[in-house]
Amino acid sequence: MEPVTLTTERLVLRPFEPSDVPAVQAACQDPEIPRWTTVPSPYTREHAVDFVERIAPEGWRDDTSYNFAAVAKDTGALVSAIGLVRLALDEPDRQAELGYWTAAGQRGRGYTAEAARAVAEWAFTELAVERMEWYAQAGNAASRAVALKVGFRMEGTLRARLVSQGSRRDAWVGALLPSDLGLPSATPYLPFPDRSTDDPPAR
Repeated sequence: MEPVTLTTERLVLRPFEPSDVPAVQAACQDPEIPRWTTVPSPYTREHAVDFVERIAPEGWRDDTSYNFAAVAKDTGALVSAIGLVRLALDEPDRQAELGYWTAAGQRGRGYTAEAARAVAEWAFTELAVERMEWYAQAGNAASRAVALKVGFRMEGTLRARLVSQGSRRDAWVGALLPSDLGLPSATPYLPFPDRSTDDPPAR
């Protein structure tokens, strides 16, 4: 797939460029990013080069993942990285996973939620995604706040879902549907009625 560029009120979301290497490396020195994500620690220039010049463009080329650099319109500064991973975009599943991190100096301004919503709308309308998932290590309240602001609905805690620093960790999970953003979906959704009497009896 050819990379695309999206714009919001305050941001430009574009494919990563070689000139982004210093900003990516600098952002990932913040200990909060490797604490909650799969970003390596310590994070070297080689890691940044590999992500910007190999991993990100390969994802677009292979149509498997779509990484955006969210930069501020007014300053050009890197605000956050937004990644959409293809889980099953073939019919009938059409599912993807959204992830992100925010540079330390750019937090608290609503930038990442703004960018993530733009990527979600693009995925629903252009990739025909019908269910988008979000995972975060349990306890990552900042990531959860962004997901909620985008419109994700929390669906619970998955035991031992993630591996971090050599151990399995619980993960919060949420999902976003096109209808949550007022968008249509090709496949009708028939939710299960929320009636406790419908639960099967314990054995």
